[in-house]
Amino acid sequence: MNKLLLGLAIGAFLSASAHAANIEVSITNATDGIYFTPLLVATHSKDAYLFRSGEAASSELEAMAEGGDISGHESVAANAGASISANPAEGILNPGDSTRTKLYAEHGDVLSITAMLLPSNDAFIGVDSWKIPKKKGTYVIKANGYDAGTEANDELAGSVPTPPFITFGTNGTGVDTGVANDKVHIHPGNLGDTDPQGGISDFDSTAHRWLNPVALITVTVY
Repeated sequence: MNKLLLGLAIGAFLSASAHAANIEVSITNATDGIYFTPLLVATHSKDAYLFRSGEAASSELEAMAEGGDISGHESVAANAGASISANPAEGILNPGDSTRTKLYAEHGDVLSITAMLLPSNDAFIGVDSWKIPKKKGTYVIKANGYDAGTEANDELAGSVPTPPFITFGTNGTGVDTGVANDKVHIHPGNLGDTDPQGGISDFDSTAHRWLNPVALITVTVY
């Protein structure tokens, strides 16, 4: 290879390297009594996405938002050539706890994060295609809870996953009986009640109510 071609090759390599970055993502559960199911964290092209506010949920989003199953989203991200971190907390992320992971990002890539919120019918923590900055530094995202729009928010134990670390009430009559908005939208939060043997909800309003944001996310670009 002559010097000119060698110089062009080196320049192209350095240019490509300058347009890529390693990032660290730290996720903190900012709620008082809500749990995050296994998280999916991915960096990917801006042309791909895991969910879109105002659009109907995909089957993969529905499976995650109603049952905490991230395998479908993981496949979607992998097929899009994403850098993926699946279940960085190695299970449930408890209220107040944090987890962190490292990912690779190409120039122009975006960051997406999903996980179901427990207890809920179809609520999930969502970061949709957050643009990763070119400049090195530390950035903070306040992540909201979204409603997948796939299930009525009846707040009944028989309609939601019931892990042993959550104490549910019984004999609730149901908060909502139908889906008012069948598109992905900001979740209004759980209502709950204080009657463990009746009332409208099987959720405890002293523990399971929440307001946005539900997570604090710190992104460090190296």
